[in-house]
Parts: sequence; structure tokens; C-alpha cells
Amino acid sequence: QVQLVESGGGSVQVGGSLRLSCAASGRTFSRYVISWFCQSPGKEREFVGGISRDGSSQWYTDSVKGRFTISRDNAKNTVYLQMNSLKPEDTAIYFCAAADWVYDMSREREYHYWGQGTQVTVSS
Repeated sequence: QVQLVESGGGSVQVGGSLRLSCAASGRTFSRYVISWFCQSPGKEREFVGGISRDGSSQWYTDSVKGRFTISRDNAKNTVYLQMNSLKPEDTAIYFCAAADWVYDMSREREYHYWGQGTQVTVSS
């Protein structure tokens, strides 16, 4: 099992940046694919992006490509979501999720473990 804890959320103005962290417990962190999802009020949770077990590959939803970057440090059991050029529509609760293996990284049901989420608010 793995437990995930997100941090780094907050309030920022349009065009600003935030870096979210997803810290995991356990000694087998490197076996998990990790992804970020977000959920805005009244909307379903959406895929933001994901990273492979060794960090060599990343995938992003179109709306964040070129603005968000996912990285991981397996020695620190942590995955990061660097968010630049933030827009009001990025306002949401951001969750990290882990899975041993995924067929479709963007599907919530592929993930066995979830963090509690961290709020990001972008104001104009």
C-alpha cells in the first residue's frame, strides 16, 4: 500500500506559478505510476497529467501542455506538479493518485490510491 499527501496549494494571481507536491509513504514508491487530477466545483474530476515509474515519460491533458510540468524524485518518494502561467480556469482541488499499472492513464478507476487533495485558486 501507499499513502499520498498533497501540499503546495494556495491562492495566486493570473499568470502566477505554484508547485504542488505529492509525498508518498512506503519503500516501493518507484513501482507506481503517478498522476494528477483536478476537480472544480460542479464538475467531475479530470486528468491533468501523469508520470511513469522512473520519471522518463510524462503525459498531459491538452489544456495544460506547455504550462504544467510533472516530475518525480523517487529517492524522496515525491512527485511534483509545477504549474506556470496559471489561469482562472485552473482553479480546482488537485489530487495525486497512484497505480501499479494503468491501461488508460486518464481514467480515475485505474488508480488504487488517492491523496486528500490541495486547493488551488487563481484570481484575476
